Amino acid sequence: MPLDALVSGRVATFAGATGFGFVEAIGIKDRKVAFAGTAVDLESRADPHTERFELEPGEIAIPGLIDAHLHLIDAALEAERVDLTSAPSIDAALAAIRAYATTLGPTDWLEGAGWDQRRFGRWPTAADLDSVVPGRAVALWSFDHHAVWASAAALVAAGVRAATADPEGGIIQRDEAGNPTGILLENAARLVNSVIPAPTEATLERALVSIGRSLLSLGVVGVHDPGFLIPGHSLRLHALLGSLADRGTLPIRVHAGIRSDTLDDALAAGFRSGAALGDGGTDRARVGWLKLFADGTLGSRTAALLDPVGGPPPDPGAGLRGVFTTPPEHLAELAGHAADGGIATQIHAIGDAAVRASLDALAPTAPRVPLLPRLEHVQLCHPADRDRFAASGIAASVQPVHLREDAATARRDWGERAEAWGYTWRTLLDAGAVVAFGTDAPVEPVDPWPGIAMAVLRRWPGWPEDEVAFGPNEALTLEQALRAASIGPATAARDGLRGRLVPGAPADLIVLPAAPSEPDEAAAAVAKVRPRLVLVDGEAVIEH
Repeated sequence: MPLDALVSGRVATFAGATGFGFVEAIGIKDRKVAFAGTAVDLESRADPHTERFELEPGEIAIPGLIDAHLHLIDAALEAERVDLTSAPSIDAALAAIRAYATTLGPTDWLEGAGWDQRRFGRWPTAADLDSVVPGRAVALWSFDHHAVWASAAALVAAGVRAATADPEGGIIQRDEAGNPTGILLENAARLVNSVIPAPTEATLERALVSIGRSLLSLGVVGVHDPGFLIPGHSLRLHALLGSLADRGTLPIRVHAGIRSDTLDDALAAGFRSGAALGDGGTDRARVGWLKLFADGTLGSRTAALLDPVGGPPPDPGAGLRGVFTTPPEHLAELAGHAADGGIATQIHAIGDAAVRASLDALAPTAPRVPLLPRLEHVQLCHPADRDRFAASGIAASVQPVHLREDAATARRDWGERAEAWGYTWRTLLDAGAVVAFGTDAPVEPVDPWPGIAMAVLRRWPGWPEDEVAFGPNEALTLEQALRAASIGPATAARDGLRGRLVPGAPADLIVLPAAPSEPDEAAAAVAKVRPRLVLVDGEAVIEH
């Protein structure tokens, strides 16, 4: 039977264990890659009704990208809220907050994200917020989404007062008199987050479809979502994704994660990692992983470390080892409970102590679950633990774009460990680990290309001139980086076809523009890539 579509030009199939695997053309039939080979051979299988996509000189086609760590709904909703990522000071942030408040109703919560105490020079406070939006409930996530800046009204709504004890794995910042200042770190952020009114179904659906289309324009055809951040509501995302998939209106493929507070509900509902959501059995929406947190973040100095932070005197943070937001024994208990029901687990682990504890927790579950267990971020990994990923069948889900902002802080806090043990993507690959790239949006923008470029360059053009490349021996080739952004996430989902353009695989591909001839210039150009053509299931969804 004739082909439905034919893509001719320089097509990277990623068919082998390494390399681009270039062919002259691929043929598409029934939404899948049917043939890969020479243009002459495949042209003989076409007829006048076959749709033809001809690559222009210098262009290459590669498999569509899969973002292994993107908070889908949260990224979509934050696009409609106040954005403080570019606010250089508290005064600038407060001005943006004041202006945004004029768009809200008098009783609406004011939400947003992106502030960074490092830029501000100090931690912000509830009093700062009350000076510009008095009486309004305000909850603003930090740039890394591990702290909430809350107003006095928000603290009252959450019942946070001087007598409120720090929750396990969380910190309520307090002034000298013991009163909450308005900053809630790690698990303490849930105190306010849990009382924010949940968005409506219509809002969620609009946001999902909108961000899906934006991702397609960037060449991202699928995402692994660690789960809806509003406590108690993560299963709403599964129901909505299943409904959109059944109606054929979900633009991208999604593995939807499960938050720990809804694990028992998910097990009772018969959820199993990898199973289709909805009633139609479509592969557009599937159950993902249980998401757990072992520790905090580098920027907040809450990453769990084997050895303490090494800031020079008189740094008040020197000597800190961070926090386990979930005790190691509880990580193992939850991962085992999930595995008993067929649900794989992913654990947020940034510090080397958290990485070690998470490997310990996940290793026994690997043979029992449908998807690869995985660690998220893996920013500091002790050399003794590097071989454990491949040996235990645990994937490393990493976000290279984080190094853009983290390099200076990592060098300051982690000293010699930073470049010897930090962000070791090349070493993990060489040790046989499955490495899957993501963005961690909305912590970072949804654009995957700056992270891919960062994985190759290990330096960002916006850094100070005297700030050299971070651990250049850990740099990847462009081919390795692109494979980590396509095959890596598919392999973590135990999918041997997605992320490749081989017979039987979904016909998901993107066409990239011609690159400069010099390798360094080509790698830098990757940061600004915008695909000319995007096919999903063999259908052109983006075409310029």
